[in-house]
Amino acid sequence: MQYGPAVRRRKLGAELRALRGRAGLTSGAAAELVGWHQSKVSRIETGRSAVKSADVLLLLDAYEVSDPQLRALLEALAGADGDSAARHQWWHAYKALLPPAYRDFISLEAQACRMRTLETSVVPGLLQTPDYARAVTRAALDGMPQDQVDSLVEVRIARQEVLRTDRPDPPLELAAILDEAVLRRPVGGYRVMTRQLHSLVEAGRLPHVRLHVLPFAAGAHIGLTGPFVIFSFPNIADLDVVVLDHLTSSLYLERKEDLKDYSEAFTSLQEHALSAEDTLDFIAGIGDGA
Repeated sequence: MQYGPAVRRRKLGAELRALRGRAGLTSGAAAELVGWHQSKVSRIETGRSAVKSADVLLLLDAYEVSDPQLRALLEALAGADGDSAARHQWWHAYKALLPPAYRDFISLEAQACRMRTLETSVVPGLLQTPDYARAVTRAALDGMPQDQVDSLVEVRIARQEVLRTDRPDPPLELAAILDEAVLRRPVGGYRVMTRQLHSLVEAGRLPHVRLHVLPFAAGAHIGLTGPFVIFSFPNIADLDVVVLDHLTSSLYLERKEDLKDYSEAFTSLQEHALSAEDTLDFIAGIGDGA
């Protein structure tokens, strides 16, 4: 179990080591190509040192890696605050407001091709309306100045860009399992919650979004242990990661055993949940009677 930056460094290093091997280079030869000492290459590959995105691109050039999607993913995994890549990430403008763990989560979300999530308390951030997001933010960060609340809501809505079908990259494939409590909790009051439920139905009709509700009637289930997110990435299955949110931080699980356990748990929860079609009818019914 590790926190985000450490996981990303190690995953990035392992992939760079594999790419160097496929290029037929020793670490010493790679270092000579880019003008470094061999120890720097070693530290990067073992995840002991942070690496700037510019250094990642330098190594990828040396290894003759031309796949633009792979290059973009590995550059994003470097994620070093203050380097040129970070300045081109939209969330960099909110750097002073967002804690590192949240910025790390956003960068993973932006590069993932698939996201599976279980939510037991609130609507997933990618599906929240602005008013719902504002109500959640106010409750979670009681006493925060209004301008900062507004900025955090802006961030949450901007994150939803990954679901748009008209963006240059394919939209994120989102599968979300919602406990019935998510739908019954009147966050923000009657009007806000009614609009949120109607918005969920609209989102659930998108071809790349699948919603499943775990009704109270399902009884006890493995999801009672708490919410989680599983990110999957294009080209490199070994980069997949599970994220567990806590009050003040996020925990990242990267071991194959953890990924297997949480993937199986998600599949089990889907089997206990309503079908995608029945889920939309269920949500609509609650929204009409809210």
